Amino acid sequence: MKKRTWSLLLLCCVIVLTAAGCGTSKQGSGSTATGTESTPTAEKPKELKDIKVVLDWTPNTNHTGLFAAKELGYYKDAGLNVDIIQPGSGSADTMIASGAAQFGVSYQESITQGRTQNVPLVSLAAVIQHNTSGFAAPVDRKIKSPKDFEGKKYGGWGSPVEEAVMKSIMELQGADVSKVTNINIGDADYFTAVKRDVDFAWIYYGWTGIEAQLRGQPLDMLYVKDYSDKLDYYTPVIASSEKVIASDPEMVKAFMSATSKGYEYAIDHPEEAAKILLKAAPDLDEKLVVASQKWLSPRYKDDAPRWGEQKESVWKNYSDWMYERKLLDKPLDVSKAFTNDYLPEAK
Repeated sequence: MKKRTWSLLLLCCVIVLTAAGCGTSKQGSGSTATGTESTPTAEKPKELKDIKVVLDWTPNTNHTGLFAAKELGYYKDAGLNVDIIQPGSGSADTMIASGAAQFGVSYQESITQGRTQNVPLVSLAAVIQHNTSGFAAPVDRKIKSPKDFEGKKYGGWGSPVEEAVMKSIMELQGADVSKVTNINIGDADYFTAVKRDVDFAWIYYGWTGIEAQLRGQPLDMLYVKDYSDKLDYYTPVIASSEKVIASDPEMVKAFMSATSKGYEYAIDHPEEAAKILLKAAPDLDEKLVVASQKWLSPRYKDDAPRWGEQKESVWKNYSDWMYERKLLDKPLDVSKAFTNDYLPEAK
């Protein structure tokens, strides 16, 4: 469950393309209705609209609600034939912006960066209510605070945000980020990297941290949100494009209603939801999926009134932080970056 490298150059290219629209297929449900008693008539099969949802990475427990919504028929009930795909050589953001997929899994940080470069992505829901990512190190590296990063080797994916976050939390303790050695490990396995090349890396605890527990390899975990409210941003999110939203708002509402049901099911039934994810991705480790799902399910909604809810303050705090650190060319128009309008009402 790692972040992919930002594909900003690709994103800048796709804004000159005409995004593809949503297709339909004539796949029927086979249901029938009765007319008069003497003359039964067949009901016209219900048309399902073909939809593509692109993941940010290989399937994991961040995505369980999507697979649950498909497996349990929530998408079909909403009139949608949903294909959940992986991003391949391009990023999910690129595919959404170009129209290759109507929806996808993204991150607040990449949407913020993209929108300030005229990429019209929109966040429709927060998958997890609070940031569960942070810097993790095997306990034998003795990294108990950001000050302990000094003199250590950090394994990252080459994003300027990494050093900015590291610098931000290290400065709070009078530490010097220039004393950290940065090594680009790309998509390398965390456990291989910390054994061979680096001392610590940025992970999602709900996947890699849980795997460390199962391996009997305890970690020191420094959640970035614990050092600044501005770093408690939404990661990951469900995203779409302005064009898709404008062209078919009813479809977007139907998709988000069904997706919400999928995540609510995962919240209420973590073990059953884990089995659904394993059915969709049988190569995953069963023990890891079940343990991760049990840890993550209550964190999907957490203290929010409904799954997916996003706050303007969270978007503003993080984008202001990015702008202050010259990670953005201009301030973000927060009002256009996200919306709660397509989520079902809180129960």
